[in-house]
Amino acid sequence: MTLSNKITISRILLIPLMVLMLYIQPLKEIQTIFNLNLAELMFAILFVVASGTDFLDGYLARKRNEVTTFGKFLDPIADKLLVLSGMLYIIVFKTQYDWWWILVIVVLFREFVVSALRMIAAKEKVIAATFSGKLKTVVLMVAMIMILFNDFGLQQIMGANAHYISDALFYLGVFLTAVSGFDYVYKNKDAFMVDK
Repeated sequence: MTLSNKITISRILLIPLMVLMLYIQPLKEIQTIFNLNLAELMFAILFVVASGTDFLDGYLARKRNEVTTFGKFLDPIADKLLVLSGMLYIIVFKTQYDWWWILVIVVLFREFVVSALRMIAAKEKVIAATFSGKLKTVVLMVAMIMILFNDFGLQQIMGANAHYISDALFYLGVFLTAVSGFDYVYKNKDAFMVDK
């Protein structure tokens, strides 16, 4: 197994560790920076570490000429699990917008469609991530990191309006998620239309 694939697997393994932090009661009783308790801070830090592995595994795979079919298959799955885990945590614990569940549904729908397309096309080719797919991942991760860290204390400068920056990035990330989904379907529409 290549180093980049091991890093991808480590990203998946970090997700249950992130969730575990939220259930360790003593961590919730320790206050830290940005008005976060230690459990929230650990979740946020692990999310950043996991996000960093997303860029690292791709870089190493290309630099070491170790791009594999397994990596092309597993990397998007690891991305989906990480982003959706972060989104669900934000929806339940970090936002007052009840209707943000709709945004999660949009992201889930896109991921199901793209995953179905990958399975249909798997016999003929592996569909690698597109630029729009990578861009939506970056924007969503940046937005979620800002939210997880309570906007890095921007409230001290901007007051109660500080959250509008991370909110706008989050909306942009969901919009790009939908656009990248349409892009995947359009570029690979032949996989749906031909019976063989």
